[in-house]
Amino acid sequence: MNNRELIEQIDTRSLVEKVEGNLVKLLQEKKLKVGDPIPKELELADILGVSRTVIREALVRLRVMGLIETKKKKGTVITSPDVLSILEKSLNPHILNEETLREMFELRLALEIGMADFIFSKVTAEDIAELRKIIESEPEHTDDFAFHAEQEIAFHGKLYEITGNSTMKKFQKMLLPIFEYVHNSGLLNKTSPVKKFVSHKGIVDVIENGSPELLRNAMRNHLENHFQRLSGTV
Repeated sequence: MNNRELIEQIDTRSLVEKVEGNLVKLLQEKKLKVGDPIPKELELADILGVSRTVIREALVRLRVMGLIETKKKKGTVITSPDVLSILEKSLNPHILNEETLREMFELRLALEIGMADFIFSKVTAEDIAELRKIIESEPEHTDDFAFHAEQEIAFHGKLYEITGNSTMKKFQKMLLPIFEYVHNSGLLNKTSPVKKFVSHKGIVDVIENGSPELLRNAMRNHLENHFQRLSGTV
């Protein structure tokens, strides 16, 4: 490829990116809802003042993003994108640097501290019994005990399940490869200076007899050893 061809290719990509953004704005201005058909390629090309080829490439991008899809007898219609599925494609722990892994893990910790109200509004006696089943093999005192990854996943996964929020649960499943990677990477192998923190058993006790505020505080304390290890302060 000569320099002229390369420049033309770059220019075309830049134009497609601009048209992609303009297409989204146009669909918003038309107040199209999920299921509504979008204008035909020729009409879009005329409105935006570009070739059908550029419009077609821009539409491909919107389709990959999950914003549109083609349906029989209806043509191309607006869809509700599965945002997490798009994100999931890039959440490969083997291609993320350590800083990103740490931040994703911290995001998971923040989610778990913040979901106390959801847990209290949905938890049942059966849920509590299942949580106690998961933790029955844990030691009574967990001052500097490093939970096994499998047990951590089972316990905290159950908490996500209790919230009844399917998006949150899916996000937790997406983070499992990162969760396991961080556990296996040595990032959590440091000894935490926090010698007393709320155990899984303590978390269950709070869920059964406490309040959302108590659970937030307990979860923050429970996860303090992870925060300390990840922050690099130990």
